[in-house]
Amino acid sequence: MEEAEKERYGGGIIAGRNPVAEALKAGRAIDCLYVAKGPRTGQAPVILARAKELGIPVKEADPRKLSHLCNGANHQGVVAVAAAHGYASVEDMLALARERGEPPLLLVCDGLEDPHNLGAVIRAAECSGAHGVIIPKRRSVGLTYAAGKASAGAVEYLPVARVQNLAALLEELKEKGLWIFAADMDGQPWCQVDFTGPCAIVIGSEGRGVGRLVKERSDLAVSLPIRGRVNSLNASVAAGVLCYEALRQRLAAGPNA
Repeated sequence: MEEAEKERYGGGIIAGRNPVAEALKAGRAIDCLYVAKGPRTGQAPVILARAKELGIPVKEADPRKLSHLCNGANHQGVVAVAAAHGYASVEDMLALARERGEPPLLLVCDGLEDPHNLGAVIRAAECSGAHGVIIPKRRSVGLTYAAGKASAGAVEYLPVARVQNLAALLEELKEKGLWIFAADMDGQPWCQVDFTGPCAIVIGSEGRGVGRLVKERSDLAVSLPIRGRVNSLNASVAAGVLCYEALRQRLAAGPNA
C-alpha cells in the first residue's frame, strides 16, 4: 500500500487473527477490515463473517500489502483498521438538534477520499453548530486516525454516522422534514438559499463532485461563485462556507430558528 495510506491509518492498525477477533468481540469501532487474497483457514472465515454481520467494509489485498500496512508484523492474513472514534447514528444527530431546540443541520459527504478533507469538514461542522456529519460505508474514507487528527478534536464532540446508501438516506431525511441542498457549480447562488429550516448540505467528492443519484434525491443545488481560474473549491472549504452561511442566517433569525 502507498505510504499515504499507511499515514491515514496512523496508530489504528490491529494485526493478527486473535487481536482482530478480540477487537470485534469487545465492540471496538472498526473502520474497515483487510483480508489476504486466497484460501482462508482457521479463525479467518469466522472473523470475516463477523465483520460482515457488523456492517464493517471488508477489502481483499495481497499479503505483502498487509505486511507493509502493519510494518511487517505477523498479520496472519487479517488486518483491521480501528476508527479514531465510534460512529453514531443519524437518529443521534436528530436527537441532538431536538435537545438544543434547533432545526437539524447535517453535513453529508458523498465519497470524500482524503482523510484530511473529512477531518476539516467535521471541524467546520462542529464549529458552526451543525448536528452531525454523514458518510457512506463504501467508496469513502472513514474516521481514520488522520481524519481524527485533522478534525482538531471535533470528532469528540460531533456525531459522525456511516450509512449503507446515501440516496436512500436522503429520502428518509426528506420524509422527516429536512430539505436537501447539494453543493454543485450549476446550482442556485448560496446567498439566495434559506438554510434556517431543517436541512442537510451535501458535499461531493474531491474529483467528481456530488454523484448523480444523490443529486437527483436533493431538493436544490447550491453553488458558490468562482472568480479565479481554478474551477472548484476544496470540499472542506465549500463545507465551511455553507455551514457558516447557515449559522449566519440562523443567528439573524433569532433563537427560534
